[in-house]
Amino acid sequence: MSAAPPETSEDSLLGGRVRLLQPLLGYRAAIDPVLLAAAVDPAGGREVLELGCGSGAASLCLLRRCPELRVTGLEIDPQSAALARRSAALNGLEDRFRAVEGDLLAPPPELVGLAFDQAICNPPYNRAASATVSQKPGLARAHSESAAVLDDWIAAARRALKPKGRLTLIHRADRLGEILSLLRGWAGEIVVFPLWPGAGRPAKRVLLRARAGVATPMKLAAGLALHDADGGFSPQAETVLRQGAALPLE
Repeated sequence: MSAAPPETSEDSLLGGRVRLLQPLLGYRAAIDPVLLAAAVDPAGGREVLELGCGSGAASLCLLRRCPELRVTGLEIDPQSAALARRSAALNGLEDRFRAVEGDLLAPPPELVGLAFDQAICNPPYNRAASATVSQKPGLARAHSESAAVLDDWIAAARRALKPKGRLTLIHRADRLGEILSLLRGWAGEIVVFPLWPGAGRPAKRVLLRARAGVATPMKLAAGLALHDADGGFSPQAETVLRQGAALPLE
């Protein structure tokens, strides 16, 4: 017997440009998927795969900004995948988005043999052995690695990308070295874009873009300060988070 659908709320992203159905309990989208979507360059290609799409926050923000793109979301949780489909319909984006249920460790038949221009992901930030795992399954999957660790997420993107395809991801800054080591030998043209909590404060998150099969040297970008001294979002962050502006990784 399948589990009962979770109680949900309808929320908005990008200043109301995106309507999002989310569970009342469990993982709820914050700013990270919005920043991830803003960092994707549509010039990288039309067909995009999101690994771990959840209820669709990043995918739908990306589709709202870039009407020329199509997104396939892979999601292990059937209830989250169902919410993503419903949210796409609420936004009139169901013709450019599909959610496929499955595990990135064993891709479902719908994805076998497909190759994408771009892949995006917001993998769990915490190693399972180094963090207290939430007792709520949705939160546990979103925040802490389980069967699929960071290596598996990067490998899944590698398998899914076309030659010279682009990977864009967001992760913890203190795991940057690990990410770079996993990209070594198959991806270049790497741009690391720090997300500073505020001026003069260490970055806690980074956006990273890489391109398969090229050897262009890595670039460390200036990044973005998310907050002003008063604690509110900086004007630059506001244009991305509220107005749906792109976030060029330069």
